[in-house]
Amino acid sequence: MLHHVEMNVSDLKESRDFYDFLLPKLGYTLYQEWGKGFSYKYDATYLVFVQTEEKHAETAYHRGHTGLNHLAFHGESRKQIDDLTEKLISRGTTILYKDRHPYAGGNQTYAVFFEDPDRIKLEIVAPE
Repeated sequence: MLHHVEMNVSDLKESRDFYDFLLPKLGYTLYQEWGKGFSYKYDATYLVFVQTEEKHAETAYHRGHTGLNHLAFHGESRKQIDDLTEKLISRGTTILYKDRHPYAGGNQTYAVFFEDPDRIKLEIVAPE
């Protein structure tokens, strides 16, 4: 069981707005908050978001570099994927692989792929 994932973010306020929108829709609840970060929890696993220290801020994240490529979450249904996709589009969120959506992960995987404010790729997958 994964205990937690901690991610540094370039703009805490922008990331907070984004994840306050997204994570409750996936069953997460706000767990902790402090001046330089916040976290959301689902069961025993939590996600932590911390403001990147200024001395490290010049190098931007890129999923093609060594390290995290993307995070994938379980969705409740295909309808949830469709509804969430529309809401993400209306918020101006970048939807990835539009030409293959919602089967960008393959013909057996119904999902939406998109980017957070730091261009971290996120995926929400409907049950089979």
